[in-house]
Amino acid sequence: MPRPKVHPANRLRANTACTACRASKKRCSGYFPCTNCTHKGRGRSCTPFKSLPNVGLRSRLIPPSQPTVESPRIRSEIRAELQTPLISQPHDVGAPNPESPEAGSHSPEVAHRTHPRMLRNLQGERVYVGKAASLSFLQLLRDTVTQHIGPSQFSHNGGSEDMLEAEAHHDLLNFSEECCTFDEKARFIQSYQAATSGVFNLSSNDDTSSSFISPAEPETDQEKARAATIDLMVAIGAQSYPKDPKSLQVERFYFARGQRGAFANMLEDPSMDLVRIFLLMSFYMLGACRRNTAFMYLGVASRAAVALGFHADSPGSMNPDESAANHERSRLWMSLCILDLLVSSILGRPSATSPLLPENRQEPGWIGASPTDPGLVASYRLSMILDEIITCLYSEKSASAEKADLLLCKLNTWSECLPRSLRTTSLGHKDQSTFRAHTIGSMHVACSYHFAVILVTRPFLISALSVRLARLHHSLSTGDSSEKVPEEDAAHSRLAAACIDSAVYMLQTCLEVHKSGLLLRNMCILKAFIFAAALVLGFSMFSRRDVDPEIDGVFRGALTILRMLASQSAQAAHYLEIITMLEAAIREQRQRLAAQARQRRSPYVNRIFSLSETPTTRHTQIEADDEEEVSNATPIRSQSVTSYPLLHSEDGAATVVTPPMIDSTLFDWEGMDLSLWDSFPFLAESTTI
Repeated sequence: MPRPKVHPANRLRANTACTACRASKKRCSGYFPCTNCTHKGRGRSCTPFKSLPNVGLRSRLIPPSQPTVESPRIRSEIRAELQTPLISQPHDVGAPNPESPEAGSHSPEVAHRTHPRMLRNLQGERVYVGKAASLSFLQLLRDTVTQHIGPSQFSHNGGSEDMLEAEAHHDLLNFSEECCTFDEKARFIQSYQAATSGVFNLSSNDDTSSSFISPAEPETDQEKARAATIDLMVAIGAQSYPKDPKSLQVERFYFARGQRGAFANMLEDPSMDLVRIFLLMSFYMLGACRRNTAFMYLGVASRAAVALGFHADSPGSMNPDESAANHERSRLWMSLCILDLLVSSILGRPSATSPLLPENRQEPGWIGASPTDPGLVASYRLSMILDEIITCLYSEKSASAEKADLLLCKLNTWSECLPRSLRTTSLGHKDQSTFRAHTIGSMHVACSYHFAVILVTRPFLISALSVRLARLHHSLSTGDSSEKVPEEDAAHSRLAAACIDSAVYMLQTCLEVHKSGLLLRNMCILKAFIFAAALVLGFSMFSRRDVDPEIDGVFRGALTILRMLASQSAQAAHYLEIITMLEAAIREQRQRLAAQARQRRSPYVNRIFSLSETPTTRHTQIEADDEEEVSNATPIRSQSVTSYPLLHSEDGAATVVTPPMIDSTLFDWEGMDLSLWDSFPFLAESTTI
């Protein structure tokens, strides 16, 4: 039976095939070393087929219209800077020899192996997720896991192609009476200040405790905007509280009333209140697991800010009456840029404020004169570097190691200028709420920095770990020492180690705050950071044979934090499910590698009896191992026997993993004809657009 015809728009074709695949007329995966050469143990000799000499390859990867950024003086400074680690690296894997200053200085670009995706929202519409997003990296990780261990719950968990979003609540609430007292509203406002600390600061100069009480029926437009702002702050604070019927009622009541006030007549004219209200609604929607709505609200806030001229640098001289208003405008503009660039980088989408930033990425002069909190200024400066990372690395077809070094140097310079108050915990706060807000703000700043490092180095992590997996497969599948094996690029290995270390540091920071009991119950930005770091560590754990206790410990810590956040966040629950399945895939990969290593070490003895395996399964596995030794290919799983692995819970009990449920239907691997599957990566047609 012929294969079904694929629409041309959905075809996945490699731009360049390797020389061996082109000669044998086989489908190539398009990255080097490719899958075919990796399985046959010739990854070192896998090179792209090209008619031009090697000297022209690098010039074709860099657009001619883009000016070079490295002069001889800058390049020498970068090489001198590279003699010391960009980030302290406890897991120094493949670091270059410091005696060779040219190591890694002329490393080729790395082609991006993460691709944009088109997912479906609640209404069935296609929504865009860029290649810088963690969801795109997740798809690559699923394909890699499938290549090495075959179909699993982790690799087939994303077949629905749906972007997880929660349903909107349109309950008919009673708007005639308040849901909480003044003291309760003040506590929710304090929770709001902690949840948004280090991300934005929308406080006005007249914000006091008495301002929490708004008029029963606001009359003027300014009073209505003020009341809507307070309502949204209370809703965000209630969203971060432990869930109970009271806080849930307060959250929905005040957000619905604030949203109704925002859409009543505020969209007719741009104002500072309009920017502030839509920023608050966007942050609330992130916590409510409605990221597309939050992204659209940020667009409205950005257009209103442009109409008000927030993007233009304020004049140097101003009278005292205008000083307070300009300070408020600067806080609002920085808050908008921080949240917009963070959300855009998490989703891999173009930012609304990115084209409005200075071309030379120099900060405006009003930042130094503005009396803002240090966490807001640090986050704003970091967001400008984050925008440069997306522009320089992810807007091209490949990532340059030299550009990555420049960006990491900028991040290091930014970290050196951080004030001491953001590096340590100050015990001089008068009350617990202020101490919590300061701690969470410092954590947000630190995690944003580590997330930026991960975005810079993740393409090189993918390249280095792919070669490492190929070498690991070659060492266990063949005993021919004469065959060439792929080698890691020294610069790529160094950047990959920085990516792993940054993920470790991020999760260690979050675990410390979690153990201190200062984390809130809903952390809309933090859960995305933790998910990105856990995927990086999971990829590292999957690609190595030995166990690193530190990496394994922080990986389990990520599960602990997500488990706590999952009680009130559907997005965190989805992340927890994905990382748990990844942990099971890592466990299976380690068991498989250990079994292969034992078989090569002692070919004279076999295991006879096991409670987790039936005789038929054991016999089939032996036949698969024999076939692997003949063809030097990835082991093929049994097609006639349906068996599921045992997962051990925290109490030590072993439970059988049942097949996944897709559209309320039991999905059984026995019904899949694996003999019809190709040997190239198992890529879904909707992976790229």
